[in-house]
Amino acid sequence: MPYDASRPVLASYDADPYNATTRPPRRAVFVSSPDLWRAGFGGKHPLKPERLARTVALLTAYGALDAPNVEVITPRVASDEELARFHTLDYIDAVRRLSTGDDHVSAYRYGFGPGDNPAFRGMFEAAGLKAGGGIQSAERLLAGDCDVAFNFSGGLHHAAPSRASGFCIFNDAAVAIAYLVSEGRRVAYVDIDAHHGDGVQNAFYDTDQVLTISLHQDGRTLFPGTGFVEETGSGPGEGYSVNVPLAPNTDDPTYLWAFREIVPPLVRRYAPDVLVTQLGVDTHFRDPLTHMALTTEGHAALYTVFSELTMRGPLPAIPWLACGGGGYNLDVVPRSWALAFGVMSGQSFPDALPEAYRAAYGGIWLHDHEGPALDRATRTEARRRAEEVVSAVRSVMDL
Repeated sequence: MPYDASRPVLASYDADPYNATTRPPRRAVFVSSPDLWRAGFGGKHPLKPERLARTVALLTAYGALDAPNVEVITPRVASDEELARFHTLDYIDAVRRLSTGDDHVSAYRYGFGPGDNPAFRGMFEAAGLKAGGGIQSAERLLAGDCDVAFNFSGGLHHAAPSRASGFCIFNDAAVAIAYLVSEGRRVAYVDIDAHHGDGVQNAFYDTDQVLTISLHQDGRTLFPGTGFVEETGSGPGEGYSVNVPLAPNTDDPTYLWAFREIVPPLVRRYAPDVLVTQLGVDTHFRDPLTHMALTTEGHAALYTVFSELTMRGPLPAIPWLACGGGGYNLDVVPRSWALAFGVMSGQSFPDALPEAYRAAYGGIWLHDHEGPALDRATRTEARRRAEEVVSAVRSVMDL
């Protein structure tokens, strides 16, 4: 089916009245090192480190990382003390020992084994770098050294305090948010991965210092099987966990409508000190592990809304920490995250992919030139279910 790239997916969004697009580009940090993609779960595992290498290659080919307002920083391995803001010391030690091949540790006890989370040599350093990059990003934002930071290798939102889960070893987002909270900041966390951001939600389920919002494929149809409207927090955190479970085959217009109905009003009402976003791109219609139907146009529209949400007119902009997340189609991930960093750093790129990148990885266009082949009945049913969910969330959240 031909893809209509002129479809106005943002037409009904109340754009920034202060015209943020005319402002000077924000100071942007990009966290990167080849060490982030040297080790991984193995060649047959869906979470391939190559997606990170390709993203850097594409941004490099576009010259995006050489822009005068961009600083590339090298991540460091998070310390045990930093990781322990979320993870247990016992788990941290187990990951370190399993990373060296120590067979005296029960891998199964900590969520490792055949399937989603096979242990591999060097995994402590690989996961620690991703968590360390999140901490460094948060530190730079709080110090006023940058306005936005993209820890693109992070977004590993399923890891629990004492257990690996869903391809995630250390929960970099939870670790970074815990640091921000320890520094007295109120954080809004918005997760647009196709999978529910369960690990981050659970980390802050009983506090009002963090607002968590997750839009995801309905947990009745996808791992981890959680993230329902009724999950709203507990104790002081009641009303600060928000879930928008969407039906399989939800496309750009329906997803963006649901997003606009929930995210901007809640984030603005909460008025956070820092915005943290998880930019999983496994919502794309070509992703092999999920059943959503977004395109890169839809992704770019979401990134634009995030950018506008961080602008507060004449007031200082809200610091924005973005992390990566899911995405298992090697052609899609680098293109979508290049668009994300373009929005964050105020850059636009030609639609034709650079020759150097095409020669190495193939592809033709930065933006999708085709979309999902969904019939009218499928789109209508996804919209109907989205309207039901949005109505329920707005009622529960008093919007």
